[in-house]
Amino acid sequence: MTRRMWGLRGAITVDADRPELIRAATRELLETLVTRNDLDQDEIVSAIFSVTTDLVSEYPATGARELGWVEVPLLCTTEIPVPGGLPRVIRVLLHVEPAVPRARWQPVYLRGATVLRPDLVPVPS
Repeated sequence: MTRRMWGLRGAITVDADRPELIRAATRELLETLVTRNDLDQDEIVSAIFSVTTDLVSEYPATGARELGWVEVPLLCTTEIPVPGGLPRVIRVLLHVEPAVPRARWQPVYLRGATVLRPDLVPVPS
């Protein structure tokens, strides 16, 4: 079977620059992405995390490692500091190679990050 690599996005905000909050938010974001998209860990090729410049106390990758993502290549970087940008945001770009094709991936924007892509946030039923 031919497999295709896809990019899957998500973001979440944290209330403060504290290591435990960054790790917990990263775990929540990744768990939601995996659940909503029915992914197996072996389908995740790599992940690129970015944080706003006001988050400096912890790497988001540490939260991923706490989930057992020990064989997934992870990279952390900072976002450019655009004036007026949303503060305290963790973003992720997952590279996934699913076993089954998807008609449409479900990006995940949680907490205050829903304002970043309101067009992608599900309407509560």
